[in-house]
Order: sequence, then C-alpha cells, then structure tokens
Amino acid sequence: MPATAMVITNGHLGDGYGKTAHGLIRGSERYTVRAVLDPAHAGADAGMLLDQVHRGIPVCATLDELIQKNGGPPEYAVIGVAFEGGILPPGWKPILLEVLARGISLVAGLHVPLAADPELAAAARKSGARIIDIRKPKPFEDLHFFSGDIYRVKIPRVAVLGTDCAVGKRTTCRMTLEMCRADGIAAEMIYTGQTGWLQGYPYGFILDATPNDFVSGELERAIVQCAAERRPDLILIEGQSALQNPFGPCGAEIILSGNVRHVILQHVPFRTHYEELERYECRIPSVPQEIALLRAYGAETIAVGLNGEGGSPEALKTFQEQLAAELDIPVIRPLEEGLGKLRPRIRRLLG
Repeated sequence: MPATAMVITNGHLGDGYGKTAHGLIRGSERYTVRAVLDPAHAGADAGMLLDQVHRGIPVCATLDELIQKNGGPPEYAVIGVAFEGGILPPGWKPILLEVLARGISLVAGLHVPLAADPELAAAARKSGARIIDIRKPKPFEDLHFFSGDIYRVKIPRVAVLGTDCAVGKRTTCRMTLEMCRADGIAAEMIYTGQTGWLQGYPYGFILDATPNDFVSGELERAIVQCAAERRPDLILIEGQSALQNPFGPCGAEIILSGNVRHVILQHVPFRTHYEELERYECRIPSVPQEIALLRAYGAETIAVGLNGEGGSPEALKTFQEQLAAELDIPVIRPLEEGLGKLRPRIRRLLG
C-alpha cells in the first residue's frame, strides 16, 4: 500500500518551482498524497489549482490545519519544490523542524542532504522521524558502466525530451504511459529525476545525482532490466533539461546510450529564453531547429507537445495549428485536449 504523505510547497504550488508537487498531485504509486502545505494557496483543492481537476487534496495554511483535516499526521512530508541550485532556502527550516517534531518523516530531493544538517537531524532523532535524501548518490559499487547490452533490446523506445527545463516532459510521459495502458499496450516508463522516484516508477535513476561517467550505464541498465523483467510492448523514457540548455545540456545521452530512435518533443511557445538565463540572451531554439538536431542524433520526432505557460488558450491553439501545418506531424496540447492525436503514431511504432 502507498504510504500517506503531505507535500510542502510553501508558496510555490502555482509556479514552475513546484513541479515536484505537481507530479505527486497528478499521481503516485509510492505515496497517497493527502494534503499540500502552502499558505499562499490555502483553501483550494490542489488539483483544481493545477489543472482544474478536483482531486480531493486540500491546500492548508498551517501544519495544525493539515493534521486536523487529515485526521492525524501523515507518515511522510515531501518537499515539493525544486529550488535553484538544489539548496534549501533559510526560511524553510522552521516548517521542516515543525514537521519533524510531529514525528513525520521528511523526504527531500535537494542536492544538499538535509540529514547532514545538525538541527534537522537532532529534531528527527528526538521524535523518531526519518530524513530521507533521495538525491544522495549511489555507492560506487552499485553504479554501472555502459556495456553495450542496450543493443540487444528490441522493444521500441520513445524519449520525451524538451526544448527547456520545466516544460512538461514528465507529465506528457506519464500521460502517454496511461494512454497506452488504457489502450491495452503494455508500456513502462524509465524515470530520470527525483519526481519519478517519488511517483514510484520501478525502473530508472536520478540523472543529476549520478557521477557523469556512470550516467550512460545507469540509463542502459534501467532499460535492459525493465525489458528483461516486464517484457513490455513499449518503453518510454523521461527526459531532463534540454539538448542545448547551457545550464544542463541533456538529451544526447538518452538518445545515444538508450539507443532511442523516436522522440516526443515538449515545447513552451511563449518562453523565448532558457529559464533563469534570460540575462545572457540564451534563446530557446525553434521547434524545427531542435527536430533537426534530434535527427542528427538519429532520432525521429513523432510528435510535439505544447505547454501553454505564459500565453492565452487562443494563442496556444493558433501556434499549434501553424506548427502542425509546418511539420506535418501531430502537435498536441496534452493538458487541454489529451493525447488522442498521438495514438496512431504509437500504434505505427508497434507494427
């Protein structure tokens, strides 16, 4: 049974930094999310705030209110915010100390391990709670080098990549997984980030907590193990960052080390520069430019998914229609219209 959990966003539920919370609200096999702690959005249903889907997850202003509405403390409190640099802001420590004092175990995906903080560690010891740092690198003896075993895996693979960070790669990947399973296609997803682990996918690794020499091998091993144990019809792979993002150029290793031949590309039409790099004039490439680069790596883009952040529904639909006419492949708005246009392309991959 999934463990009960609360998610702490502390003012960030409505913005891009809350993407970990967004994933957990949309679904997790590891945790049953009972409530969100966020004074700025208190009184709302988290699902309604996220995408106008009522999920029965209240947003509470205080820990006392949350415990009362939950009928008692949940087992875990998950930090649902991806902070820039992976460092906990000083203003967050009081709420984490309060959580630990109530005996609620803390789950964190930050780069800086919270278990190493003397004050938090002392609070956990006193109450019997645990601090679980999921971005802690694996011991070297548990890491894998690339072996070439991936070339024996014949199961079709689709990577969901993006033109920037926080464009909906994981969400579209999960929606594709759910669509395939609803259609009777045995699909599995390889997670590559902290939220995927929190959502409970059995296969994957946390890419940015893995020493660079082992990224290719860890990705390969996750795919090979998934293929051997589950024998799915289709394997989906969650992407990270973007091929040309200076903050974290990522995607080539997924295509090459995962021997991936097909890509769904996520894009935000109304974001002109890479997130947090506006001051350096680092512009996001156009969708056709990114598709050309993917083709150079040997991967065909089978669809483009659009994130409407920063634009009106009408402007997003207009962009969708124009891009679809230019590319002659499905261009979809996953949250607004679902993935129906993707079905024929997936079926074609499976023969």
